[in-house]
Amino acid sequence: MMRESVLAIWNYCERALDTLFGGALNPLRHLGALAFLFFWLLALSGVYLYAVLDTSVEGAYRSIEDLSRNQWWFGGLLRSLHRYAADAFVLVTGLHLVREWLLGHFRGFRRYSWLTGVPLLVFAYICGVGGFWLKWDQVGQFSAIATAEQLDWLPIFNSPFTRNFLSNEAVSDRLFSLFVFVHIGVSLLLLFLAWFHVQRISRAEMLPSRPLAIGASATLLLLALLVPVMSQGPADLSVAQGTIAIDWLLLFIHPLMYATSPGWVWALSAGALLLLFALPFATRSRRPLVARVDADNCSGCRQCFDDCPYAAITMLPHPDGKPGKEIALVHDDLCASCGICTGACPPSTPFRSAEPLTTGIDMPQMPIGALRERLEARLAALQSERRIVVFGCDCGARVSAMESSDVAAFSLLCTGMLPPSFIEYALRCGATGVVVTGCRESGCEFRLGNRWTDERLRGVRKPRLRSRVPRERLRVVWADRGDEDSLQAALCALRELPAPLVAAPIRRRRRGM
Repeated sequence: MMRESVLAIWNYCERALDTLFGGALNPLRHLGALAFLFFWLLALSGVYLYAVLDTSVEGAYRSIEDLSRNQWWFGGLLRSLHRYAADAFVLVTGLHLVREWLLGHFRGFRRYSWLTGVPLLVFAYICGVGGFWLKWDQVGQFSAIATAEQLDWLPIFNSPFTRNFLSNEAVSDRLFSLFVFVHIGVSLLLLFLAWFHVQRISRAEMLPSRPLAIGASATLLLLALLVPVMSQGPADLSVAQGTIAIDWLLLFIHPLMYATSPGWVWALSAGALLLLFALPFATRSRRPLVARVDADNCSGCRQCFDDCPYAAITMLPHPDGKPGKEIALVHDDLCASCGICTGACPPSTPFRSAEPLTTGIDMPQMPIGALRERLEARLAALQSERRIVVFGCDCGARVSAMESSDVAAFSLLCTGMLPPSFIEYALRCGATGVVVTGCRESGCEFRLGNRWTDERLRGVRKPRLRSRVPRERLRVVWADRGDEDSLQAALCALRELPAPLVAAPIRRRRRGM
């Protein structure tokens, strides 16, 4: 119940930002890409900061303070940008995790991405905390001692780690080198794990669109200019610390430990991690049928291989033994059951004379031949001068609500499953117009369905919608659940078009278009 309530709030926020910026610039729809952007900002600014940092106990604070005060226009600006990018990175990474949880993106074919993504938040937090130690001011001293006290609770050290902070003389350059290693080493490990995280995602969004990237970077830069980050006095273990201002996003765990106990914090952290790792295995649901390849119709064109959003298809030598000919192989554990591969397959055209229509790769629960039969039957049954066909998806706006005496609606697994030739076929069968709909822009449940559909309809991606198809009889509306009004508006516009005089005879081709 709580999850549904939070999801409703999240959807409201996403739609509000869609209205303001559009899907392509909505930060809530590109959290993973923004995380990569902030990581690279951290890396670029961190390289310069490390080059000028005096990595010694005596010189660390002095070098950072000199940078912030005497070179505020560049070095100080980069320091502030580095700090704010760290906050932004942890924030969007956490929000990305929450969004995937709310949408249920941790089961089945997404299990690998979830299990490799959860540790990223842990390493991001460790890296962020370690960064405070390097400047060795009062905040760095507080964080280092609190971390040592928390580590000492674990029975893994021969001697208490806190002994390194008994006096100023106890903090050696060797210990400071450990701080540097933690901060930089964990950053490299974070990058390595991020590479694993996106391995099973085709065309992973490694950076947001240029306008969004510029806007996010400019926001951090403006914040760095208006509210520069400054140190809070040098660390001094001989003086009891008073009130200090901390970064609550990155250092919240220290006050939490002092308010409770180290054991309680370890138990809470371990419990949260175990819960996150257990989520993909805690709920069982029926595995949907995956794509199946028909060797007699697969020509090895590689279009399904290129269009699969989750790298679930590989190409192998064709069993007929012809040199250079290939056949698609679907990996069941990676297949999302979205049907995008069916929409990419050239033999999926309804103009073929095959009875029944069999394509190179198809979805058993919704075969392309059955879609052709349903389309023909529904158009013949409509009792209206103007007949409109709506192709939608199960994850977007409810196209079944559009059904009426002059509308035939078909809900697919994903809009990307629709071969563009079905639009021409519907018009040739006597439809006045066709509406193609799916999830909102940048919100496709299967990542690439909207993008491939749009490119196919514009004729820039195979299989293409042929140029002779009258575009005034086609409407494309990207809409989520609750956006059915936008579909109604498209239907009203098509109803204003003149009805076709007579349905043209269908001449089916024996080979794919």
